[in-house]
Amino acid sequence: MHRRTYLQLGLAGLAGGSFLDLLALRQSSASEGTNTKPKSNCILIWMDGGPTHLETFDLKPEAPAEIRGEFRPIETNVSGMRICEYMPKLAKIADKYSIIRSVCHNQANHGAGNHYMMTGAPPRIPVGCGAFVSFHPSLGSVAAYERPAPHGLPSYFSMPSMSRSGGPNFLGAKYAPFVVANDPNKDNFRVRDVELPRDLPFERFQSRRDLRKLVDRLPRFEDPQVSDPVTAYDENIEQSYDLVLTPAAQKAFDIHSEPAEIREAYGRNSFGQRALMARRLVESGVPFVTLYDGGWDHHSDLFGALRTRLPTWDQTVATLISDLDQRGLLETTMVIALGEFGRTPKISTLSGQSKAGRDHWANAMSILFAGGGSRGGQVIGATDRQGHSAFERVLSPENYVSTVYRKLGIDPSKIYYTASGRPTHLVSDHTPIHELM
Repeated sequence: MHRRTYLQLGLAGLAGGSFLDLLALRQSSASEGTNTKPKSNCILIWMDGGPTHLETFDLKPEAPAEIRGEFRPIETNVSGMRICEYMPKLAKIADKYSIIRSVCHNQANHGAGNHYMMTGAPPRIPVGCGAFVSFHPSLGSVAAYERPAPHGLPSYFSMPSMSRSGGPNFLGAKYAPFVVANDPNKDNFRVRDVELPRDLPFERFQSRRDLRKLVDRLPRFEDPQVSDPVTAYDENIEQSYDLVLTPAAQKAFDIHSEPAEIREAYGRNSFGQRALMARRLVESGVPFVTLYDGGWDHHSDLFGALRTRLPTWDQTVATLISDLDQRGLLETTMVIALGEFGRTPKISTLSGQSKAGRDHWANAMSILFAGGGSRGGQVIGATDRQGHSAFERVLSPENYVSTVYRKLGIDPSKIYYTASGRPTHLVSDHTPIHELM
Protein backbone atom coordinates (compact mmCIF):
# COMPACT_ATOMS: atom_id res chain seq x y z
CA MET A 1 0.00 0.00 0.00
CA HIS A 2 1.21 3.51 -0.83
CA ARG A 3 1.60 6.18 1.84
CA ARG A 4 -1.39 8.02 0.39
CA THR A 5 -3.50 4.91 0.99
CA TYR A 6 -2.80 5.05 4.72
CA LEU A 7 -3.59 8.73 4.75
CA GLN A 8 -6.88 8.10 2.97
CA LEU A 9 -7.78 5.31 5.37
CA GLY A 10 -6.87 7.43 8.39
CA LEU A 11 -8.83 10.44 7.18
CA ALA A 12 -11.84 8.26 6.41
CA GLY A 13 -11.71 6.88 9.93
CA LEU A 14 -11.59 10.37 11.40
CA ALA A 15 -14.60 11.32 9.28
CA GLY A 16 -16.58 8.52 10.89
CA GLY A 17 -16.58 6.18 7.90
CA SER A 18 -17.52 2.54 8.36
CA PHE A 19 -15.23 -0.47 7.90
CA LEU A 20 -16.88 -1.07 4.52
CA ASP A 21 -15.98 2.49 3.53
CA LEU A 22 -12.39 1.78 4.46
CA LEU A 23 -12.33 -1.33 2.29
CA ALA A 24 -13.81 0.59 -0.61
CA LEU A 25 -11.17 3.30 -0.26
CA ARG A 26 -8.44 0.69 -0.15
CA GLN A 27 -9.74 -0.93 -3.34
CA SER A 28 -9.97 2.47 -5.04
CA SER A 29 -6.44 3.38 -4.04
CA ALA A 30 -5.09 0.04 -5.22
CA SER A 31 -6.73 0.41 -8.61
CA GLU A 32 -5.39 3.98 -8.93
CA GLY A 33 -1.88 2.69 -9.54
CA THR A 34 -2.93 -0.22 -11.72
CA ASN A 35 -2.81 0.10 -15.47
CA THR A 36 -4.43 -2.79 -17.29
CA LYS A 37 -3.38 -1.50 -20.70
CA PRO A 38 -0.27 -3.00 -22.31
CA LYS A 39 2.99 -1.21 -21.64
CA SER A 40 3.95 1.24 -24.36
CA ASN A 41 7.32 2.06 -25.84
CA CYS A 42 8.32 5.64 -26.57
CA ILE A 43 9.93 7.58 -29.40
CA LEU A 44 10.76 11.02 -28.01
CA ILE A 45 11.57 13.67 -30.62
CA TRP A 46 13.56 16.22 -28.65
CA MET A 47 13.41 19.58 -30.46
CA ASP A 48 16.39 21.10 -28.72
CA GLY A 49 16.48 24.87 -28.41
CA GLY A 50 12.77 25.42 -27.78
CA PRO A 51 10.44 25.28 -30.82
CA THR A 52 8.04 28.14 -31.35
CA HIS A 53 4.46 27.24 -30.50
CA LEU A 54 3.18 30.25 -32.45
CA GLU A 55 4.51 28.95 -35.78
CA THR A 56 3.69 25.25 -35.30
CA PHE A 57 0.69 24.11 -33.24
CA ASP A 58 -0.74 27.25 -31.61
CA LEU A 59 -0.99 30.00 -34.22
CA LYS A 60 -2.77 33.27 -33.37
CA PRO A 61 -4.10 34.70 -36.66
CA GLU A 62 -6.23 37.34 -34.90
CA ALA A 63 -3.34 38.75 -32.88
CA PRO A 64 -1.50 41.96 -33.87
CA ALA A 65 1.15 41.62 -36.62
CA GLU A 66 4.08 41.78 -34.20
CA ILE A 67 2.69 38.67 -32.49
CA ARG A 68 0.96 36.59 -35.16
CA GLY A 69 3.99 36.46 -37.46
CA GLU A 70 4.08 35.47 -41.13
CA PHE A 71 2.53 31.99 -41.15
CA ARG A 72 -1.15 31.14 -41.38
CA PRO A 73 -3.04 28.21 -39.86
CA ILE A 74 -4.70 25.50 -41.97
CA GLU A 75 -7.54 23.14 -41.17
CA THR A 76 -6.79 19.52 -40.27
CA ASN A 77 -8.92 16.42 -40.68
CA VAL A 78 -10.28 17.17 -37.18
CA SER A 79 -12.87 19.94 -37.10
CA GLY A 80 -11.64 23.04 -35.25
CA MET A 81 -8.05 21.79 -34.90
CA ARG A 82 -5.66 23.97 -36.90
CA ILE A 83 -1.89 23.88 -37.30
CA CYS A 84 0.75 25.63 -39.41
CA GLU A 85 0.42 25.77 -43.19
CA TYR A 86 3.90 24.26 -43.56
CA MET A 87 2.76 20.99 -41.95
CA PRO A 88 0.14 19.71 -44.42
CA LYS A 89 0.95 16.01 -43.92
CA LEU A 90 0.40 16.21 -40.18
CA ALA A 91 -2.82 18.12 -40.90
CA LYS A 92 -4.13 15.09 -42.79
CA ILE A 93 -3.61 12.71 -39.85
CA ALA A 94 -4.58 14.96 -36.92
CA ASP A 95 -7.01 12.29 -35.74
CA LYS A 96 -3.98 10.17 -34.80
CA TYR A 97 -2.35 12.62 -32.37
CA SER A 98 -3.18 15.22 -29.75
CA ILE A 99 -1.76 18.70 -29.17
CA ILE A 100 -1.09 19.83 -25.61
CA ARG A 101 -1.06 23.63 -25.55
CA SER A 102 -0.97 24.39 -21.83
CA VAL A 103 2.16 22.85 -20.30
CA CYS A 104 4.25 25.63 -18.77
CA HIS A 105 6.98 26.18 -16.19
CA ASN A 106 9.35 28.86 -14.89
CA GLN A 107 12.73 27.75 -16.27
CA ALA A 108 13.35 29.97 -19.31
CA ASN A 109 16.90 28.93 -20.12
CA HIS A 110 18.10 25.91 -22.04
CA GLY A 111 19.90 24.04 -19.26
CA ALA A 112 17.14 24.28 -16.67
CA GLY A 113 14.25 23.88 -19.13
CA ASN A 114 15.87 20.85 -20.68
CA HIS A 115 16.31 19.23 -17.28
CA TYR A 116 12.73 19.93 -16.23
CA MET A 117 11.11 18.51 -19.38
CA MET A 118 13.50 15.54 -19.63
CA THR A 119 13.12 14.45 -16.01
CA GLY A 120 9.94 15.94 -14.57
CA ALA A 121 12.07 17.48 -11.81
CA PRO A 122 12.97 21.18 -11.66
CA PRO A 123 16.70 21.80 -11.11
CA ARG A 124 17.56 22.25 -7.45
CA ILE A 125 19.92 25.16 -8.05
CA PRO A 126 20.05 27.93 -10.70
CA VAL A 127 21.29 26.54 -14.00
CA GLY A 128 22.81 28.49 -16.88
CA CYS A 129 21.69 28.35 -20.49
CA GLY A 130 24.62 26.29 -21.71
CA ALA A 131 24.72 23.90 -18.77
CA PHE A 132 24.61 20.13 -19.10
CA VAL A 133 23.00 19.13 -15.81
CA SER A 134 21.81 15.90 -14.23
CA PHE A 135 20.17 16.22 -10.83
CA HIS A 136 17.65 13.46 -11.57
CA PRO A 137 17.38 10.41 -13.86
CA SER A 138 15.91 11.13 -17.29
CA LEU A 139 12.79 9.53 -18.71
CA GLY A 140 14.86 7.25 -20.92
CA SER A 141 17.16 6.12 -18.14
CA VAL A 142 14.23 5.30 -15.85
CA ALA A 143 12.64 3.35 -18.71
CA ALA A 144 15.90 1.41 -19.13
CA TYR A 145 16.02 0.73 -15.37
CA GLU A 146 12.42 -0.49 -15.22
CA ARG A 147 11.95 -2.02 -18.67
CA PRO A 148 14.72 -4.35 -19.92
CA ALA A 149 14.86 -4.79 -23.69
CA PRO A 150 15.17 -8.18 -25.40
CA HIS A 151 18.55 -9.84 -24.90
CA GLY A 152 21.34 -8.14 -26.78
CA LEU A 153 19.63 -4.77 -27.18
CA PRO A 154 20.05 -1.75 -24.90
CA SER A 155 16.80 -0.41 -23.45
CA TYR A 156 17.55 3.23 -24.17
CA PHE A 157 18.88 4.73 -27.40
CA SER A 158 19.63 8.31 -28.35
CA MET A 159 20.44 9.46 -31.89
CA PRO A 160 22.72 11.16 -32.91
CA SER A 161 23.66 12.39 -29.42
CA MET A 162 22.37 12.57 -25.87
CA SER A 163 20.42 15.62 -24.77
CA ARG A 164 21.82 17.81 -21.99
CA SER A 165 19.81 16.08 -19.25
CA GLY A 166 19.19 12.71 -20.89
CA GLY A 167 21.45 10.75 -18.55
CA PRO A 168 20.93 8.35 -15.63
CA ASN A 169 22.29 10.38 -12.68
CA PHE A 170 22.39 8.09 -9.59
CA LEU A 171 21.02 5.08 -11.49
CA GLY A 172 24.50 4.60 -12.92
CA ALA A 173 26.22 4.37 -16.31
CA LYS A 174 24.45 1.11 -17.13
CA TYR A 175 21.27 3.11 -17.77
CA ALA A 176 22.81 5.83 -19.92
CA PRO A 177 21.62 5.88 -23.54
CA PHE A 178 23.34 3.89 -26.24
CA VAL A 179 24.25 6.71 -28.61
CA VAL A 180 24.17 6.06 -32.35
CA ALA A 181 26.15 8.96 -33.75
CA ASN A 182 26.59 7.71 -37.32
CA ASP A 183 24.25 8.95 -40.05
CA PRO A 184 21.84 6.22 -41.29
CA ASN A 185 21.23 8.25 -44.44
CA LYS A 186 24.72 7.40 -45.68
CA ASP A 187 25.30 4.36 -47.87
CA ASN A 188 28.14 3.11 -45.67
CA PHE A 189 26.14 3.43 -42.43
CA ARG A 190 27.24 1.00 -39.73
CA VAL A 191 26.73 1.11 -35.99
CA ARG A 192 29.76 0.82 -33.77
CA ASP A 193 29.87 -2.25 -31.51
CA VAL A 194 27.16 -4.02 -33.50
CA GLU A 195 29.19 -5.65 -36.27
CA LEU A 196 32.61 -7.25 -36.16
CA PRO A 197 35.29 -5.52 -38.20
CA ARG A 198 35.36 -7.09 -41.64
CA ASP A 199 38.95 -8.29 -41.19
CA LEU A 200 38.31 -9.94 -37.79
CA PRO A 201 37.06 -13.56 -37.93
CA PHE A 202 34.61 -14.64 -35.22
CA GLU A 203 37.06 -17.20 -33.77
CA ARG A 204 39.68 -14.51 -33.27
CA PHE A 205 37.13 -12.22 -31.67
CA GLN A 206 36.15 -14.97 -29.23
CA SER A 207 39.77 -15.67 -28.34
CA ARG A 208 40.30 -11.96 -27.59
CA ARG A 209 37.30 -12.06 -25.28
CA ASP A 210 38.72 -15.07 -23.43
CA LEU A 211 42.15 -13.40 -23.23
CA ARG A 212 40.68 -10.30 -21.63
CA LYS A 213 39.01 -12.40 -18.94
CA LEU A 214 42.29 -14.20 -18.31
CA VAL A 215 44.42 -11.09 -17.78
CA ASP A 216 41.79 -8.98 -16.02
CA ARG A 217 42.73 -8.99 -12.35
CA LEU A 218 41.32 -5.64 -11.34
CA PRO A 219 39.56 -5.89 -7.96
CA ARG A 220 35.81 -5.25 -7.73
CA PHE A 221 34.18 -3.95 -4.60
CA GLU A 222 30.61 -3.77 -3.45
CA ASP A 223 29.88 -0.64 -1.49
CA PRO A 224 26.37 0.85 -1.66
CA GLN A 225 27.85 4.27 -0.92
CA VAL A 226 30.24 4.23 -3.89
CA SER A 227 29.78 3.37 -7.56
CA ASP A 228 32.56 1.05 -8.75
CA PRO A 229 33.84 2.30 -12.15
CA VAL A 230 35.37 -1.13 -12.89
CA THR A 231 31.99 -2.83 -12.50
CA ALA A 232 30.38 -0.20 -14.73
CA TYR A 233 33.10 -0.84 -17.32
CA ASP A 234 32.42 -4.60 -17.12
CA GLU A 235 28.73 -3.97 -17.81
CA ASN A 236 29.55 -1.82 -20.85
CA ILE A 237 31.90 -4.49 -22.22
CA GLU A 238 29.29 -7.22 -21.81
CA GLN A 239 26.67 -5.05 -23.49
CA SER A 240 29.03 -4.57 -26.42
CA TYR A 241 29.56 -8.34 -26.68
CA ASP A 242 25.79 -8.87 -26.68
CA LEU A 243 25.34 -6.33 -29.45
CA VAL A 244 27.89 -8.10 -31.61
CA LEU A 245 26.65 -11.61 -30.95
CA THR A 246 22.87 -11.14 -30.98
CA PRO A 247 21.18 -11.43 -34.39
CA ALA A 248 18.19 -9.34 -33.21
CA ALA A 249 20.48 -6.39 -32.54
CA GLN A 250 22.13 -6.59 -35.92
CA LYS A 251 18.75 -6.93 -37.63
CA ALA A 252 17.35 -3.86 -35.88
CA PHE A 253 20.15 -1.72 -37.31
CA ASP A 254 19.96 -3.10 -40.84
CA ILE A 255 18.24 -0.08 -42.30
CA HIS A 256 19.51 -1.02 -45.76
CA SER A 257 16.95 -3.84 -45.81
CA GLU A 258 14.07 -1.35 -45.79
CA PRO A 259 12.23 -0.93 -49.12
CA ALA A 260 13.29 2.15 -51.05
CA GLU A 261 9.76 3.58 -50.98
CA ILE A 262 9.68 3.44 -47.16
CA ARG A 263 13.02 5.21 -46.90
CA GLU A 264 11.84 7.88 -49.33
CA ALA A 265 8.60 8.34 -47.40
CA TYR A 266 10.50 9.10 -44.20
CA GLY A 267 12.76 11.50 -46.09
CA ARG A 268 16.24 10.82 -47.41
CA ASN A 269 17.93 13.02 -44.83
CA SER A 270 19.55 12.38 -41.46
CA PHE A 271 16.46 13.14 -39.36
CA GLY A 272 14.17 11.09 -41.57
CA GLN A 273 16.37 8.01 -41.54
CA ARG A 274 16.91 8.24 -37.77
CA ALA A 275 13.13 8.27 -37.34
CA LEU A 276 12.97 5.12 -39.47
CA MET A 277 15.70 3.59 -37.31
CA ALA A 278 13.65 4.47 -34.21
CA ARG A 279 10.69 2.61 -35.64
CA ARG A 280 12.88 -0.44 -36.24
CA LEU A 281 14.18 -0.29 -32.67
CA VAL A 282 10.76 -0.16 -30.98
CA GLU A 283 9.63 -2.87 -33.38
CA SER A 284 12.47 -4.98 -31.92
CA GLY A 285 11.29 -4.32 -28.36
CA VAL A 286 13.38 -1.32 -27.29
CA PRO A 287 11.26 0.66 -24.79
CA PHE A 288 12.75 4.15 -25.24
CA VAL A 289 14.37 5.98 -28.16
CA THR A 290 15.26 9.67 -28.22
CA LEU A 291 15.68 11.48 -31.53
CA TYR A 292 17.81 14.49 -30.69
CA ASP A 293 16.68 17.15 -33.18
CA GLY A 294 18.64 20.32 -32.48
CA GLY A 295 18.55 23.81 -33.92
CA TRP A 296 15.17 25.20 -32.78
CA ASP A 297 16.59 28.21 -30.92
CA HIS A 298 15.43 30.82 -33.41
CA HIS A 299 16.35 34.21 -31.96
CA SER A 300 16.69 35.40 -35.55
CA ASP A 301 15.65 34.33 -39.06
CA LEU A 302 12.72 32.40 -37.58
CA PHE A 303 10.47 32.52 -40.62
CA GLY A 304 13.14 31.89 -43.22
CA ALA A 305 14.52 28.90 -41.30
CA LEU A 306 11.11 27.34 -40.68
CA ARG A 307 9.95 27.73 -44.29
CA THR A 308 12.78 25.35 -45.16
CA ARG A 309 12.71 23.09 -42.13
CA LEU A 310 9.04 22.53 -41.31
CA PRO A 311 8.03 20.75 -44.55
CA THR A 312 10.71 18.05 -44.17
CA TRP A 313 10.06 17.75 -40.42
CA ASP A 314 6.35 17.43 -41.18
CA GLN A 315 7.00 14.66 -43.71
CA THR A 316 9.12 12.62 -41.32
CA VAL A 317 6.91 12.88 -38.25
CA ALA A 318 3.69 12.25 -40.19
CA THR A 319 5.25 9.21 -41.88
CA LEU A 320 6.51 7.84 -38.56
CA ILE A 321 3.05 8.06 -36.97
CA SER A 322 1.31 6.61 -40.04
CA ASP A 323 3.86 3.82 -40.46
CA LEU A 324 3.51 2.76 -36.83
CA ASP A 325 -0.25 2.84 -37.20
CA GLN A 326 -0.24 0.70 -40.35
CA ARG A 327 2.01 -1.87 -38.66
CA GLY A 328 -0.26 -2.08 -35.63
CA LEU A 329 2.42 -0.52 -33.41
CA LEU A 330 0.94 2.92 -32.67
CA GLU A 331 -1.36 1.57 -29.97
CA THR A 332 1.71 0.52 -27.97
CA THR A 333 4.17 3.20 -29.11
CA MET A 334 4.15 6.83 -28.04
CA VAL A 335 5.48 9.44 -30.44
CA ILE A 336 6.12 12.70 -28.60
CA ALA A 337 7.62 15.90 -30.01
CA LEU A 338 8.62 18.80 -27.77
CA GLY A 339 11.46 21.01 -26.60
CA GLU A 340 12.37 22.76 -23.38
CA PHE A 341 9.93 25.68 -23.78
CA GLY A 342 8.11 27.84 -26.34
CA ARG A 343 9.02 31.26 -27.76
CA THR A 344 8.09 34.83 -26.89
CA PRO A 345 4.77 36.10 -28.24
CA LYS A 346 6.32 39.34 -29.42
CA ILE A 347 8.68 39.01 -32.37
CA SER A 348 12.12 40.38 -31.60
CA THR A 349 15.13 41.61 -33.54
CA LEU A 350 18.50 41.18 -31.88
CA SER A 351 20.96 44.04 -31.91
CA GLY A 352 22.87 44.08 -35.17
CA GLN A 353 20.56 41.56 -36.85
CA SER A 354 17.87 42.42 -39.33
CA LYS A 355 15.99 39.10 -39.42
CA ALA A 356 13.18 38.64 -36.91
CA GLY A 357 13.00 35.86 -34.35
CA ARG A 358 11.51 34.92 -30.99
CA ASP A 359 13.25 34.47 -27.66
CA HIS A 360 12.95 31.93 -24.82
CA TRP A 361 9.51 31.64 -23.24
CA ALA A 362 8.47 29.10 -20.58
CA ASN A 363 4.93 30.43 -19.98
CA ALA A 364 3.62 28.53 -23.00
CA MET A 365 4.61 25.67 -25.29
CA SER A 366 3.07 22.99 -27.49
CA ILE A 367 3.59 19.23 -27.32
CA LEU A 368 2.58 16.70 -29.99
CA PHE A 369 1.51 13.42 -28.40
CA ALA A 370 0.52 10.37 -30.46
CA GLY A 371 -0.09 6.70 -29.73
CA GLY A 372 0.42 4.69 -26.58
CA GLY A 373 -3.31 4.01 -26.34
CA SER A 374 -4.20 7.72 -26.20
CA ARG A 375 -7.08 9.14 -28.19
CA GLY A 376 -6.08 11.33 -31.13
CA GLY A 377 -7.73 14.45 -32.49
CA GLN A 378 -7.62 16.32 -29.19
CA VAL A 379 -6.47 19.81 -28.33
CA ILE A 380 -5.69 19.84 -24.61
CA GLY A 381 -5.58 23.21 -22.89
CA ALA A 382 -5.15 26.64 -24.43
CA THR A 383 -3.09 29.79 -24.28
CA ASP A 384 -4.52 33.30 -24.25
CA ARG A 385 -5.31 35.26 -27.41
CA GLN A 386 -1.73 36.35 -27.89
CA GLY A 387 -0.05 33.05 -27.00
CA HIS A 388 1.45 34.66 -23.94
CA SER A 389 0.48 32.18 -21.23
CA ALA A 390 -1.30 28.90 -20.69
CA PHE A 391 -4.63 29.82 -19.14
CA GLU A 392 -7.00 26.90 -19.76
CA ARG A 393 -6.27 23.43 -18.30
CA VAL A 394 -2.86 24.60 -17.08
CA LEU A 395 -0.45 21.65 -16.79
CA SER A 396 3.06 21.15 -15.45
CA PRO A 397 6.07 19.19 -16.70
CA GLU A 398 5.32 16.76 -13.85
CA ASN A 399 1.88 16.03 -15.34
CA TYR A 400 3.39 15.39 -18.75
CA VAL A 401 6.21 13.17 -17.41
CA SER A 402 3.78 11.23 -15.19
CA THR A 403 1.66 10.52 -18.27
CA VAL A 404 4.67 9.09 -20.10
CA TYR A 405 5.63 6.95 -17.11
CA ARG A 406 2.10 5.57 -16.74
CA LYS A 407 2.05 4.55 -20.37
CA LEU A 408 5.49 2.97 -20.06
CA GLY A 409 4.02 0.87 -17.25
CA ILE A 410 6.01 2.71 -14.56
CA ASP A 411 4.40 4.09 -11.39
CA PRO A 412 5.39 7.79 -11.24
CA SER A 413 4.74 7.86 -7.48
CA LYS A 414 7.70 5.55 -6.85
CA ILE A 415 10.49 6.58 -4.54
CA TYR A 416 14.03 5.76 -5.63
CA TYR A 417 17.09 5.73 -3.40
CA THR A 418 20.47 7.18 -4.27
CA ALA A 419 23.72 5.33 -3.57
CA SER A 420 23.91 7.14 -0.21
CA GLY A 421 20.38 6.04 0.70
CA ARG A 422 18.69 9.38 0.13
CA PRO A 423 15.03 8.96 -0.96
CA THR A 424 14.05 10.67 -4.22
CA HIS A 425 10.56 10.96 -5.66
CA LEU A 426 10.43 9.85 -9.26
CA VAL A 427 7.93 12.68 -9.88
CA SER A 428 6.73 14.98 -7.10
CA ASP A 429 3.26 15.41 -8.62
CA HIS A 430 2.35 12.07 -10.20
CA THR A 431 -1.01 13.18 -11.66
CA PRO A 432 -1.12 12.26 -15.36
CA ILE A 433 -2.97 14.15 -18.09
CA HIS A 434 -6.27 12.28 -17.94
CA GLU A 435 -7.28 13.16 -21.51
CA LEU A 436 -4.36 11.01 -22.74
CA MET A 437 -4.93 8.04 -20.45
